[in-house]
Amino acid sequence: MAYYLNIFSPETYETFSKSDMSLSGFRERQIHAAERIHPGDKFICYMTKFSRWIGILDVTKDYIIDESPLYYQENDPFVVRFGVKPTIWLNKEHTIPIREDEVWNTLSLTKGYQKHSSLWTGRFRASLIEIPEKDGKFLESLLVTQQTQQRVYEIDEHEYRKFLKPRVHRSDKVVTVAIPEENTEPEQQQEVTDFVVRESIKYQAVLAKIGEKMGFSIWLPKNDRSRVLQEWKPDGNTLLNTLPLNYDEATIRTIEQIDVLWLRKRSIVRAFEVEHTTSVYSGILRMADLLALQPNMDIKLHIVAPSSRKDKVFQELQRPVFSLLEKGALSELCTYISYDSLDELVKQKLLSHLSDTVLAEYEEEVE
Repeated sequence: MAYYLNIFSPETYETFSKSDMSLSGFRERQIHAAERIHPGDKFICYMTKFSRWIGILDVTKDYIIDESPLYYQENDPFVVRFGVKPTIWLNKEHTIPIREDEVWNTLSLTKGYQKHSSLWTGRFRASLIEIPEKDGKFLESLLVTQQTQQRVYEIDEHEYRKFLKPRVHRSDKVVTVAIPEENTEPEQQQEVTDFVVRESIKYQAVLAKIGEKMGFSIWLPKNDRSRVLQEWKPDGNTLLNTLPLNYDEATIRTIEQIDVLWLRKRSIVRAFEVEHTTSVYSGILRMADLLALQPNMDIKLHIVAPSSRKDKVFQELQRPVFSLLEKGALSELCTYISYDSLDELVKQKLLSHLSDTVLAEYEEEVE
């Protein structure tokens, strides 16, 4: 028997709570992680946004692939499905905050970290990560006790409802969207500091270094090159001076402005926009422009930003205007990678022997 993390958003928590709770679904990209999990194992369930432990599901059946509706009426993305039985499932006002002293100072996942830092959050990037046995037993005991005691931990209902998102009906599917509230981003008016710019340049260089190690050619915008090259010294002809692409002028000019591109021969494999202003909107808009100009282009898209900006990235990706692109909703085509995750990846000793598919372990999708 082993313990595994099962991450819920407020929306999927609500949907699962209203179901018969007999199936727990995950995205198809998690199929390899799912292969390790078998009946008798336990899912320790955690709610993002509010950082709370919410329950325990016993795994009763090995996973299957099933594309029939489960959480959503159509086009449900959670097709890797386990049979489960809830042994504990708490109402939201009884869910246990991870920052409670007893929890924070006991779990190896958080012990030793500052509560308001973002360094610990990398361990909560995705579901189906195995939880150390000692942590699993502690959380199970804690949740069993809470099921009886029903201690109340107040939750801001207004904030909670903001994460229960409306949906837009496309011609091919229904997608979840986010409607940014007025005046929720006052920091947009702040001056872009030298520190913010230096951070973005640093992570452009980190991305270039990782891509080079993996055997890709690298493209950087002309305006950023001199500063990035102070952080990264490319070998040979790794850094491209011109893009070997055959697109119309509007497409080429859009592509040239993307912060980092990884190319193999004449094909773009991955595109990265690194936050370098106090708003994440401009980078996301550039990705949307690219998909609008070339809906058949097969490129993996990523927004790179500090962990503190993850929720803002997800909110912007889910704007209604980005849900109606011909290729599909931008929230389903573009993922988020934190600065902390890149710091982990670049330290991999065998980086030059890894495929770019390793990014699946570090990227995060809209929940």
